[in-house]
Amino acid sequence: MPAPPAPDLQAEALRSSLHGRGQRLTPQRQRVLALFERIGEGAHLSAEEVHLRLLRAEERVSLATVYRTLRLLSSMELLRELELPEGGRRFELASHDHHRDHHHLVCVRCGQTEEFESAAVLKAGERAAGSHGFRLLECVLNVRALCPRCAAAEGSP
Repeated sequence: MPAPPAPDLQAEALRSSLHGRGQRLTPQRQRVLALFERIGEGAHLSAEEVHLRLLRAEERVSLATVYRTLRLLSSMELLRELELPEGGRRFELASHDHHRDHHHLVCVRCGQTEEFESAAVLKAGERAAGSHGFRLLECVLNVRALCPRCAAAEGSP
């Protein structure tokens, strides 16, 4: 897998993409994207967690700006939005490689999210799409469960 582009190249690519949309590359937008690039693939953060991490790093960004930036970066396919049935949303760094067809185990109590891959799920998605004349673009499964800590707190195995 190739190394990610240097930060100044990423900023320039982001600047160019935003300019094409008639928008500016603000320091806040750079900070949010840089946070996801630092933590890497596989991290799933809510807007509140992004805000808290930025505040801890002494990077001042309002929560409203974080929400707007997450939506914008998702629409630009730089981030991926994971919608949880409980109404929560989490975001992860978008990946344009073979890792795109991954799935999530989501704790319905605390929101902990873990990724997994499954050839069987992908095959089922391909079969279902094909049998209805669809062309499969992406296959994502969200499994709602209790993480070990929350299950232990409830007294269930």
